[in-house]
Amino acid sequence: MARPDKAAAVAELTDKFRSSNAAVLTEYRGLTVAQLKTLRRSLGENAQYAVVKNTLTKIAANEAGITLDDQLFAGPTAVAFVTGDPVESAKGLRDFAKENPNLVIKGGVLDGKALSADEIKKLADLESREVLLSKLAGAFKGKQSQAAQLFQALPSKLVRTVDALRAKQDEQGGAE
Repeated sequence: MARPDKAAAVAELTDKFRSSNAAVLTEYRGLTVAQLKTLRRSLGENAQYAVVKNTLTKIAANEAGITLDDQLFAGPTAVAFVTGDPVESAKGLRDFAKENPNLVIKGGVLDGKALSADEIKKLADLESREVLLSKLAGAFKGKQSQAAQLFQALPSKLVRTVDALRAKQDEQGGAE
């Protein structure tokens, strides 16, 4: 039978997996306490970075309905639980890992789907949600103005065509 403290830890981790948009598993071997503190700050307000026990984390992930590769649980593991924009946290991890090669991004989960370390790095290369939404809004606005110009051009073209036909009829009528 599981000890109560371990059962409580599994329950807490399970809740974090369920309530998070994303979770990124990392190996932190060789990082100092000060570096870990800097890393936590670089993840943004919507992420928690916690050192976890591999076995308990694996059990919690399974209970949350998430299947992760066993290789992710080798070595000392810490998890960044992201409740906000996963791109911001992925960028924070990527940038910190560039400056501190001891931090290794192992993999993670995004909306219940497992991600490899390469996929997390690709996620970090995306622009933030706000930037993508503003670009989308700009594209829609541009298409709307093009449509408005087209709709304005149709009546004026029709008027010019009718005037040209009338002028042609007047010339033909005057020649007879």
